[in-house]
Amino acid sequence: MALDIGIAIGLFIIFLIVLIGPFKIKIIEQNLEVFLFICGVLALTISGFAKLVDAAGAVIETGWRMDIVKEALIAPLYISNSLKLPIGIVQVVLVVGLIIYKWHKPIHGAIRTMTEKLSLKVMAFILIAVLGLFSSVISAILAAIILVEMVNALPLTRKSKVDLTVIACFSIGLGAALTPLGEPLSTIAISKLQGPPYHATFTYLIEQLAVYIIPGIIAFGIVGMFFLGKVDPKDEGMKAEDYKETLRDVIMRAVKVYVFIMALVFLGDGFKPIIFEYITKMPPEALYWINTVSAILDNATLTAAEIGPTFSQLQINAALMGLLIAGGMLIPGNIPNIISAGKLGITSKEWARLGVPLGFVTMVIYFVILFVPKYPKPRVHETHHC
Repeated sequence: MALDIGIAIGLFIIFLIVLIGPFKIKIIEQNLEVFLFICGVLALTISGFAKLVDAAGAVIETGWRMDIVKEALIAPLYISNSLKLPIGIVQVVLVVGLIIYKWHKPIHGAIRTMTEKLSLKVMAFILIAVLGLFSSVISAILAAIILVEMVNALPLTRKSKVDLTVIACFSIGLGAALTPLGEPLSTIAISKLQGPPYHATFTYLIEQLAVYIIPGIIAFGIVGMFFLGKVDPKDEGMKAEDYKETLRDVIMRAVKVYVFIMALVFLGDGFKPIIFEYITKMPPEALYWINTVSAILDNATLTAAEIGPTFSQLQINAALMGLLIAGGMLIPGNIPNIISAGKLGITSKEWARLGVPLGFVTMVIYFVILFVPKYPKPRVHETHHC
């Protein structure tokens, strides 16, 4: 059954509003969580009029229902709904925020001591590469919190801090995908592929994507060093930020993250008619590029809709890499982006200034690596194309 044109147009308008609004209207930029929440509510309401049927003829539920409300309420409180780990984004943001609030002086002092012993460029490489490589173990959430505290304590200009943060979030977003501990996308991908023919286990994504992701993380580390240019801590404007947060700031940041995650759940499910009707039917090359919508939509929702056992390994790898890279382009694209931008006060325009061109160049590079035959591919399971 074809998607009603009115529903498609309505969802496309909401998509454009979400994409353009934060750049054009200051009040939206200042209240991004509430804005995305409202857009998610509208998208979910419109999608309720759609009638979707999957390839097997089963009806796909859309619109408002108890399970999506429950998911939105608990998603911020669990790293993975399927694993049911009682540790979530909100708890980590709150607890670590309270720890830093209590012991910020020795923490920032240790960071500044390390900076004095190492050059800023070396510190930048370590931040980007190490956090990227370990984010699949410590989670993207904790990696992002460590990032913003270290960036705050480094003697850098505002622009350099923003650039360093954006590049590091690309790295963290990539690295976190290697295990289910890193981010929900990984858990969902493995759960969708745990049956035949892939029989995906905990190490499945490491086996398939590490050959792409690890060199990418190292490359981002090198890029970060160059983006700092010639730095001298004695220069005017090069300063480490003093800790200025109050207890209320720490609590409110956790609340805002909660609302942000709820908004992404509503947006992702609200756009389900577009995802199922158009995106999932595309060839792998087109799917790779269309997954740039991950810059503003929840990549876990897109993964759940797109990835399945009927996909070839190339389709799976291309879809996941497209989602992971595009997630770094704009603030709503990834949890690390949301946490970092909120703590450092980075605006949508500041993020996009580097995030969009860096993401596009990275997408082009990986497109060549994935689809040009002369490049080596990881081990591919035998399966049938959809």
